[in-house]
Amino acid sequence: MDERHARQLLREEREEVQRLLAEVGRRDAVREAGDEHADRDDGAQPLTADGTDEAVAAGLRARLDAIARAEARLDAGTYGLSVKSGEPIPDERLEADPAAELTVQEAAAARR
Repeated sequence: MDERHARQLLREEREEVQRLLAEVGRRDAVREAGDEHADRDDGAQPLTADGTDEAVAAGLRARLDAIARAEARLDAGTYGLSVKSGEPIPDERLEADPAAELTVQEAAAARR
């Protein structure tokens, strides 16, 4: 994959993740502002929503970290190579996940 296209994919991915992270923050702010008028019958509902939003935000922050690592690999000239084995990551995988760090086989083995 050429560097220009890779940078574009990563930039678009970063913008989308930042948008989603801001959306989670807005939902949290709206929920906090509405707490004084919340239905007192279900005290667990706000806690569940808070926990879910925290988990989503943590996942989005981890994705931003992965994007930053991919950008660093671009700068170093190692983008598109597995961080584990150095094997090439196919362009199709990088199109689907521009921050991919492992080949499909390595990622599957890591999940087991």
